[in-house]
Amino acid sequence: MAREILLNAFNMNCVGHIHHGLWTHPRDRSTDFNQLSYWTDLAQLLERGLFDGLFIADILGVYDVYQNGIDLPLQEAIQLPVNDPLLLVSAMAGVTRNLGFGVTANLSYEAPYTFARRLSTLDHLTGGRVGWNIVTGYLDSAAKAMGRPRQVEHDRRYDQADEYLQVLYKLLEGSWQDDAVLADRERRVYAQPGKVHKVRHHGEFYQVEGYHLSQPSPQRTPLLFQAGSSPRGLRFAGEHAECVFISGNDHAAVHAQVDKVRASAVAAGRAAGAIKVFMGIAVIVAPSEAEARDKHAEYLRYASPEAGIAHFSSSTGIDLAAFGLDEPIQPHKTNAIESVVKTFSGWTKRRLLEQHALGGRYPLVVGSPEQVAEQLITWIDATGLDGFNLTRIVTPESYADFIDLVIPELQRRGRYKTAYADGALRHKLFGQGPRLPSDHPGAAWRDPARLEHQHSITHELRGLSSNALSLL
Repeated sequence: MAREILLNAFNMNCVGHIHHGLWTHPRDRSTDFNQLSYWTDLAQLLERGLFDGLFIADILGVYDVYQNGIDLPLQEAIQLPVNDPLLLVSAMAGVTRNLGFGVTANLSYEAPYTFARRLSTLDHLTGGRVGWNIVTGYLDSAAKAMGRPRQVEHDRRYDQADEYLQVLYKLLEGSWQDDAVLADRERRVYAQPGKVHKVRHHGEFYQVEGYHLSQPSPQRTPLLFQAGSSPRGLRFAGEHAECVFISGNDHAAVHAQVDKVRASAVAAGRAAGAIKVFMGIAVIVAPSEAEARDKHAEYLRYASPEAGIAHFSSSTGIDLAAFGLDEPIQPHKTNAIESVVKTFSGWTKRRLLEQHALGGRYPLVVGSPEQVAEQLITWIDATGLDGFNLTRIVTPESYADFIDLVIPELQRRGRYKTAYADGALRHKLFGQGPRLPSDHPGAAWRDPARLEHQHSITHELRGLSSNALSLL
């Protein structure tokens, strides 16, 4: 039986996200991003199209690698200014019933204790429709803004992320038992003291002793997204992620990447299907192919390829302004996005500008509804992908065109849902309930005895350390 395609809208709380320069298009509304109605209108539009979720990207820091400054990012609004994505969710959840929300937050600068409360709060207020896109950051500008001399080394950031997730699992899954809350007015007992447990974590990166501040939310742990295709990133994904976001420009490369993601889950003791894989894609559709081609040509007139490679410069940590048009770009060791550096090694600036003709480098599908549907289905069937993160080009036009023209065609072919499933976001995607599955490492912390056992071990190790010091 042919699989239904999963679909997220890919967006960001800013003017210029992926397709740079398109904010200048007369039908684009992205400069309204500071208005709440911009986001509530978008959420309602996406729910009309039965989108699984709105995936909201984010960065901390600025893209200051290209030309060693932020003149172009300011002029072209290259993800600057950028607002907090989490603050949008409650308003959008209030005008929708089923749309999920994948929010990006950088764990390098978030204390796990307070961040756990923010996640639980959003999960409560949305009725279990929240996902977290786990990122560790890659911009030196963010590290310096946060009082650090530079970004932490790539693989070391993932070491920290592993421990961060362990702390979150203890708080979200283990601190409160499922039956802790009675809300018994007559007995004057809201929560049972014996069923709320202190988390004690003493690790390399984090020292936490405290009770989770929120009672269990519908999902407890939000649906976990991640986007990292380096060897260390894949290992992290195999252990933690439930949805992985990848990029690619041809079927063979994407198929290989999907296989690596599935293998990473198996290597971590999970099922190959425990991770849904999404690819970023852009679509320009119109009632006929000729009209779609005309629209593409129109969009190109407003795009900024240079802004696109300025963004790309920070992704690689390499100032592309320093290269001639036909000079091969030789990568050097940076702490930016490792997989991007490797993929585009040896390219020329001219080739990158051609790739970024529409202001971004994601695969582009242009055509009639039938042609677009056929290409999307081919991507899924040829690569093993589960779905797409659909970028905006002109907003909200890009999403409205897709909803009105492509989704009916996908439904006609039996490749897209005709109604939402009931339940939390995790259940909608996996059909196995709202909580982490039993083979996920986070699920093991539901047992309060494990928290107490680890506390005993930690206490004993501290005692041994003290004894050892007394002998010196």
